Amino acid sequence: MTDHILQMRGITKTFPGVKALQDVNLAVRRGEIHAVCGENGAGKSTLMKVLSGVYPHGSYDGEIVFDGEPCRFSGIRDSERRGIVIIHQELALSPYLSIAENIFLGNERTRRGLIDWNHTNAEAAALLERVGLRENPVTRAMDIGVGKQQLVEIAKALSKRVRLLILDEPTAALNDEDSAHLLDLLRGLRDEGITSVIISHKLNEIKAIADSTTIIRDGRTIETLDMSGGEVTEDRIISGMVGRDLEHRFPPHEPTIGEEVLRIEDWTVHSPAQPERAVVSGANLTLRRGEIVGLAGLMGAGRTELAMSVFGRSYGVGISGRVYKDGREIQLRSVTEAISHKIAYATEDRKRYGLNLIQDIQRNVSAAALGKLARRGWIDGNEEYRVADGFRADMNIKAPSVLAVTGKLSGGNQQKVVLSKWIFTDPDVLILDEPTRGIDVGAKYEIYAIINQLADQGRAVLVISSELPELLGLCDRIYAMSAGRITGEVPRAEATPERLMQFMTREKE
Repeated sequence: MTDHILQMRGITKTFPGVKALQDVNLAVRRGEIHAVCGENGAGKSTLMKVLSGVYPHGSYDGEIVFDGEPCRFSGIRDSERRGIVIIHQELALSPYLSIAENIFLGNERTRRGLIDWNHTNAEAAALLERVGLRENPVTRAMDIGVGKQQLVEIAKALSKRVRLLILDEPTAALNDEDSAHLLDLLRGLRDEGITSVIISHKLNEIKAIADSTTIIRDGRTIETLDMSGGEVTEDRIISGMVGRDLEHRFPPHEPTIGEEVLRIEDWTVHSPAQPERAVVSGANLTLRRGEIVGLAGLMGAGRTELAMSVFGRSYGVGISGRVYKDGREIQLRSVTEAISHKIAYATEDRKRYGLNLIQDIQRNVSAAALGKLARRGWIDGNEEYRVADGFRADMNIKAPSVLAVTGKLSGGNQQKVVLSKWIFTDPDVLILDEPTRGIDVGAKYEIYAIINQLADQGRAVLVISSELPELLGLCDRIYAMSAGRITGEVPRAEATPERLMQFMTREKE
């Protein structure tokens, strides 16, 4: 008989007007790493919130059996007492508290009614060593990177004597090195007998680490795959996630490339924190109408800094160089000036900089071009609604109406709102920084189709991406950056991962 530490049976969860989960079943074996896959909005995070008590017993139908006993969690504390700990995609650390204070927040180490700081810091140091993090426990959380913050969250879970660790998109914001370290840590925890459930869109990571994979589609359990034999391919997982075979992960596209629309010459940008350091040095690139151009580079290469500095000097000091639009030199001294020259930039961090998450879709879509909706100084609300609703239909944004709160949408639908906002400004040049980060393969395909449509309309699109397969499958031409310099330019027909990586690791042009 299979030894299951967790069984979720017939879980059904309904929100007003939406059935998020319908008769979902999940069985997790003791001591395994179990992946949960599905498109954005499939119900993965909702299922984990049911398990962890975020959605308490009584707010859903079905049964949770943990370690052989039925459980009725009324909150997170109840599930944590049983050893079930969830780490959400949006990390819950307090930035101004120390690492040690964050680890034991709500679970303080006390002596005679007072916090025992020696004991707290010593125990925190032991936990940090266990997760492979060499940081002083008194360091503030805000002073360490996202990868290290993720490890602090796991140390926090270990302090609660975790038996089942749930991780929601744990590597979404991490670079390759931090991701590899986190996956190695999960393997080590598995060897210690700790069971993990991991939600991830990165299928290569799932294939590398998962013992079993459960696929959820449209709020229903589709199947559970045994990954131990190594026979399950990424395409096999994708087929279950989207309900169809994806022979091509990129929609077919024949470009019609026109004249040059944007040229950047000898562009140099210095760091605001260290004005003597150039983060972009002597960069030159061109974009043509109807062309999708990629920008590849490792972390810290200067891709985002280049894009933001061009977009109205949103980043950097000591900026020099020239920008030409349609053959004429232009000045881009502010975001407003960049928009007036029909240049748009969709940020890599849509939640922080791209959207107002507490506002509705309508207000987000119109935010960058309110002047187009103004009548004698007043915004025409009816026209604003009509425009936003048009984008909702054209972009296939899954929401009951444009009055839905943007923060409640899935990542893929939020990204479509970001694109809608900038398309509404009617740009000739659209810079997309990591346009599919944190988005599942089905939603990625839709975003790629939208990018192709933008190019077919005669716009020039610059795509910054950390995923080489994405650039190779989408772009007509690819630039590579290394240490702030453009080190190579490769046409689509000659582009390979190996050639791009050579340019991305080159020190000089």
